[in-house]
Amino acid sequence: MHLPELTSAEASLLGEMRGRLTAQIESAGGALPFDRYMETALYAPGLGYYVNGRRKFGEAGDFVTAPEVSPLFSRCLARQVAECLRNLGGGSVLEVGAGSGRMATDMLTELETLDALPERYQILELSPSLQQAQFDTLSHGVPHLLPRVVWLTEMPAAGFRGVLVGNELLDAMPVHRFRRVEVDWQELTVAVEGGTFSDRWKPLHSPGLAEALEKLWPDAAGVSEGYSSELNMRLTPWLSAVAASLGAGYLILIDYGYAQREYYHAERSLGTLICHFRHRAYADPYLLPGLQDMTANVDFTALAHAALALGFELSGYTTQAHFLIDSGLEQMLSASDPNDLKRHLSLMQGVKKLTLPGEMGERFKVMALARGARAALSGFRSRDMRERL
Repeated sequence: MHLPELTSAEASLLGEMRGRLTAQIESAGGALPFDRYMETALYAPGLGYYVNGRRKFGEAGDFVTAPEVSPLFSRCLARQVAECLRNLGGGSVLEVGAGSGRMATDMLTELETLDALPERYQILELSPSLQQAQFDTLSHGVPHLLPRVVWLTEMPAAGFRGVLVGNELLDAMPVHRFRRVEVDWQELTVAVEGGTFSDRWKPLHSPGLAEALEKLWPDAAGVSEGYSSELNMRLTPWLSAVAASLGAGYLILIDYGYAQREYYHAERSLGTLICHFRHRAYADPYLLPGLQDMTANVDFTALAHAALALGFELSGYTTQAHFLIDSGLEQMLSASDPNDLKRHLSLMQGVKKLTLPGEMGERFKVMALARGARAALSGFRSRDMRERL
C-alpha cells in the first residue's frame, strides 16, 4: 500500500509518533520488541491511535463496528445483559472501550424499555477525546439517563457486581510476533533502517514467550519453515485485573477470532495481524503508526483457559449470528414496520451484515464468563461451541 495523502494535522501526528518510536528503539539498543512498538503506536498519551482524537469509527473513520452497523446489535446485547442483571438481583454495567458511545446509548435505551436499567453504566475509557464523543452521543440519545453514566480510567475497586461488556476490545491488545526458522523460534523486534521501521528477528527473549510457545507446540518438529504468527501475552494479566475487581457477575466479550486449533493451523502461516486506515485493510504495521488501527484475532481457547484458572465459569461460546438470534434479533426485525420502507430496508441490510457467514456472522464470536452467578445464559442456547475450544 502506498502512503495515502494526509492532512497537515495527520502528517504532524505521524511525524511525532515516528520520532517517539525512533527514540524508544534507540533506547532499547536498536531493537524494540514488537508488542512494545504496537503498544506505543496504539496507546502513547496524546499520540497513540486510540487516544489522539482522530475520528476512528463509522463511514468517516477507518472502520465500522457492529453497533454502528445496526442498533439491533446493541439491543440484542442489552437483552442478554438484562438476563444477567436479573440473575444477580441487580448491579451495574461496565463497558470497556465504548468507541463512539453508540452501543452504550442503544443498550441503555433497550434496558429502559425492558425495565432493567443498571444501577450505573460505567465506561472505562482512557482517551479524553473519546470520552467527549461518548458524552455527546449519550447526551443526544438518552439525556435523561446521563446521571447513571460514569466514566473511569481504571478498573473499578474490588467488589464490582454486574456485567462487563467488551466489543472488539481484546483484538486491540498488543501482541508478540514469532516465527519458526530451522529448529528454533524467533521473535520479532522493530529496528530503524534508513529512517524507516523494519523487521528484525532475534532469538526469543521476552519473559514467558518460550514457555508459551512450548505449550502451544510441545513438539515443534512439524512446524513448517518460516511459519509465523502472534501471541497475546497480556490477556491473562488483563483478566486477572478483571477478576480482582469483579465480586460477582459476568463478562460478555465479542470479537473476531478462532479457537486455538484454527488460529494456529498450518495453513494460517502468516498470522492474523491487520491494519486499517480509511476503510482500507493492509498488513504493514510500519506504514502509518498512530494513524492506523492495528489488531490481531483473539485466541478464544487461551481466553477460556485463563478465565477458568482464575475461577470463572464458561457460560458459552458461539458465533455472533447465533448469539444475536438467540437474543431476539428475529423478533426485533419482525416488529419493524415494513411500510416505513427506508428504515425497514436499513434494518434488513444491517442484519445481513451482522449475521451472514461472509460478513460478521461467523467471523465474530461471543464468549460469556460467569463468576459467583448462574452460568447458563439464553444467548447460547441454540449453538454452544464450547466443545471446539
